[in-house]
Amino acid sequence: MSSAAPTAPDAAPEQALRLADRAARRPRTARLLAALGRHRADLGVALFFLLLAGWLTHGLWPDPGSRTLALNAADQTLYEWFLAVDARALLGDFSLLTDRLNAPDGVNLMTNTTVIALGIALAPVTLLLGAPVTFALLAAANLAGTAVAWYLLYTRTLRARRLAAGLGAGLCGFGPGMISQTNSHLHMTAQWLVPVIVWLVVRLLRAADPERIGPADPADPAGSTVVLGPDRRRMVSSAVGLAAAITAQVFIGEEVLFLTALSLLIMAVTYATVDRELARRALPGFAGGMALAAGLALLVLGYPLWFQFAGPQGVADGMFSPHYFSADLRSWWTISPLSVAGGDDAARLTTGPAEYNTFLGWPLLLVTAGCALWLGRRRLAVACTVAALVMGGLALGPAVVVGGTRTGVPGPYALLAGLPVVDGALPMRFALAVLPLAGTLLVLAVDRALRGTGRARRLVPAAVGAALLPLFPTPLPTAERPALPEFITGGHWRQCVRPGGVLVPVPLPTPKEPWPMRWAAAADAAFATPEGFFIGPYGRNGSAAMGTYQQPTSALLSDVARRGDQPVIGDEQRRQAAQDADFWGASCVALADNAPHVESLRTTLEQLYGPPTRVADAWIWRV
Repeated sequence: MSSAAPTAPDAAPEQALRLADRAARRPRTARLLAALGRHRADLGVALFFLLLAGWLTHGLWPDPGSRTLALNAADQTLYEWFLAVDARALLGDFSLLTDRLNAPDGVNLMTNTTVIALGIALAPVTLLLGAPVTFALLAAANLAGTAVAWYLLYTRTLRARRLAAGLGAGLCGFGPGMISQTNSHLHMTAQWLVPVIVWLVVRLLRAADPERIGPADPADPAGSTVVLGPDRRRMVSSAVGLAAAITAQVFIGEEVLFLTALSLLIMAVTYATVDRELARRALPGFAGGMALAAGLALLVLGYPLWFQFAGPQGVADGMFSPHYFSADLRSWWTISPLSVAGGDDAARLTTGPAEYNTFLGWPLLLVTAGCALWLGRRRLAVACTVAALVMGGLALGPAVVVGGTRTGVPGPYALLAGLPVVDGALPMRFALAVLPLAGTLLVLAVDRALRGTGRARRLVPAAVGAALLPLFPTPLPTAERPALPEFITGGHWRQCVRPGGVLVPVPLPTPKEPWPMRWAAAADAAFATPEGFFIGPYGRNGSAAMGTYQQPTSALLSDVARRGDQPVIGDEQRRQAAQDADFWGASCVALADNAPHVESLRTTLEQLYGPPTRVADAWIWRV
């Protein structure tokens, strides 16, 4: 007997339930739409920053695997290899001492700027789509994320108007130094945690102040400042959050953390000097909270930091000369070549296109100075001004350089040269801290003008906008990159070496010619490579150096690849080739068809290792 359709009384409960469920969902939907409505302006700003970042890096799309940043392709190769190695954490194959480069000694990932946290977070993208895609995503996301984070700090913590916050955040995220560092320095552009760290420090300071802004006394509605005592719960939560943010930043970019910490220290000392009453009230609790944050961070970071400086393949010193990597004084009032108003002649004032850190231009310098004077003795403005002057002075290095000429006048950095940790930072990168400091001054000035009346309400925002306009960035130059051999992309390398084994690409990668490292990155770092581009203890007395010593066979093959000459190969060279292959722990040697002077290299390899085997578009020698 077939079931009858439900009668009206039977259907009524179901209809009632549906109506009740719809009624329950309507408030949630309404609240969501209301929240989006309240924040649509903020969402619009974030979308603008995201679109701007995408436009600036659009040359890498739509096929990141075939495009490269034209101004610093070597570092891009290095970072794509870093991302490939970091992604192996998702496969359970990861160590702070990786054996996938510089076989057999390996590479200390803490000593190198390996953006471990970013690489692990985006491991699924790397393993599914490849390291070039992850690199392109990070190049854009770091710019947009940094700008959005500063915008939120300015609007939420400083309570600045959106226009003021947008102008300042735009300078922080897309200033000349940030655009320049986007040329393959992911560890320097990943600054979106810096505003979080600043917010947590401010939150801790406010919680430690016993005379906080509290609820108004019902008997005295006009008053709202009451002595509440330190908010210990908020102090502890701020310290814990600060420890987490610091820990994460160490595994993203230690140099950015160092610059942030130094800037905050200068600001704190200045602030305490200007407002001694606040320092007296809040210092005990604030110092205790900072000590708690440092202690918690060290619990997690103690071993990685020891591993970085004293572990295998670790180094305790910097390898870059502070005299060479110093900012030219003239570069401060010159506009970056990567800005709309910049010119190529300005490039001679720095070491390379990835280090236009100081190129703010005279309009922005004058307007920022004017804003600082107009703000007067406002404590935050004074602290930002002092910190900007100190960090800008340190960027000049041990001796002041003007227009490429060394004056012999000592720079402020001379007082710090040789100190532990400090000598690992490039002096000219101290200027990167000036961007958010100057941006904060602009925010304070524009916000004050917008809240007031008279000519300043229009004049100050217009002056700030006019000063920023010449610095508007242009898209980063890109170029086609050589195609990878089908031997790699087709997975044929597995016929040559087992996963985890050592494959010797010919020619071998070097710091100046790291291109064979793309083979390993494309294979998700599943095999190891000798030598390469990295920082290790191969300088004098174990000091830091770029790369390692070339073995005789790799030096011989590099010379053939460079000049195309056919060397004389005898028994001694064959014995040395066998010893070098044994030293590397090599499973095989591979020569792709697109190698330079491929015929000369193949003839040389045949004399060294005997007849090869043809696999796809490569010749291999099992050694």
